[in-house]
Amino acid sequence: MKSNSFVIIALAGFLFVFSGCAENDQNAVLKVRLTDAPGEYEQVLVDIQDVQIHVADSSGEGNWQSLEVNKGVYNLLDFRNGMDTLLASIELPAGNVSQMRLILGSGNAVMVDSVLHDLETPSAQQSGLKFSIHANLTAGIVYTLWIDFDAARSIVHKGNGKYSLKPVIRTYSEANSGAVSGIISPPDAMPYIMAVANNDTLGSYAGEDGRFLLKGIPEGTYSIFFEPVDPYLPQSMDNITVVNGQVTEMDTVYFYQQ
Repeated sequence: MKSNSFVIIALAGFLFVFSGCAENDQNAVLKVRLTDAPGEYEQVLVDIQDVQIHVADSSGEGNWQSLEVNKGVYNLLDFRNGMDTLLASIELPAGNVSQMRLILGSGNAVMVDSVLHDLETPSAQQSGLKFSIHANLTAGIVYTLWIDFDAARSIVHKGNGKYSLKPVIRTYSEANSGAVSGIISPPDAMPYIMAVANNDTLGSYAGEDGRFLLKGIPEGTYSIFFEPVDPYLPQSMDNITVVNGQVTEMDTVYFYQQ
């Protein structure tokens, strides 16, 4: 008989081929996933209605934001032994994510000896299960956030046949992509910029100031190709290294006319 602990991880299904926009160059992507660890119950059902994060910008100001949540009742036993499921994601400006809260509905329950018992979670339904995470997000990077909810220690048998939820949670995060940034000169060359490795391609355009950011690139070594408008000549750079959690800054790329 097993129960669970659950984990929420960070972020939006990642497609390697996509095109970036200049107005989103200051954003990071955060994914939140649900997973579980063993416990002493047959089922642990959690009714997840909202996931909110508190993000502070460079000035220290911040507010609560709701993520795009896959609402529903989750049986944590479905996600044990390394299994997980995407729970929520958001694209947001770079900054510090200091707190998260999980808003639950009324369909929370625990099964013991084949009997399903309501799981009392009054605080979670009203103000949410709140916990600190302290993840620093860098523009252009995709992050995954795990929140390990220890169900074995968090479910309390009250002795009168009732059960309540008093969460014991730990958090950890991981950057699972890198980015490449740089500047082109002159800006009116307006090149389409592509990072290429094997058969995979990721592309974007430079902004009006000539700066560009290729976001969400898996770790590896890339060739960067620049296809400008006429009458400028194409350019390329080889052996550009991308590291998870880092932004690789390229030298200025100069364009010359035919």
